[in-house]
Amino acid sequence: MLIGLTGRNASGKSTIVNWFSNKGLKTSSCSDSIRAWLAGQNIEPTRDALIEGGRELRRKGGAGVLAEMLLEILDGKDAVVDSIRTPGEVEALRKRDDFILIEVRANTETRWERLQSRARPGDPLDRETFIEQENAEAVAKDAAGQALNATAELADLVILNDGTEQELLSDLEELYMKLR
Repeated sequence: MLIGLTGRNASGKSTIVNWFSNKGLKTSSCSDSIRAWLAGQNIEPTRDALIEGGRELRRKGGAGVLAEMLLEILDGKDAVVDSIRTPGEVEALRKRDDFILIEVRANTETRWERLQSRARPGDPLDRETFIEQENAEAVAKDAAGQALNATAELADLVILNDGTEQELLSDLEELYMKLR
């Protein structure tokens, strides 16, 4: 089983990754490929550096390069992959017959509140920047950019995550039974 997650910032993807990890799935992220590339260049993995690093890798290796790198690492193992941000990555991951793409969706206000409470390094400190980042990630300006809207359209399933963490975990239990 290969589960991919796509969704906006602070939609709940990390919580879902942790949940699947507790079920025994290996965890990975398309951003892991970027982090490794940045480390090789002695660049701090800030949010902006990750975005630009992903663009650079896609310019060099094509739209699905990050996912292709992950498929080699996973070598057929059961896994959950976070941070799928382009249709090219979805296309690459669909090379595995057991791939399922899940969009994690939460409204803007809920995500803004979560972002403020988690206070991760690199998260925007003001709502205006948050919205600007949202808009920049929604539609790719070129083949190397993030395209969250187009990626979400390819989802096999949608998890609505506007409620509590306990409600999400309950929904995941139900989903897992169906997937198994």
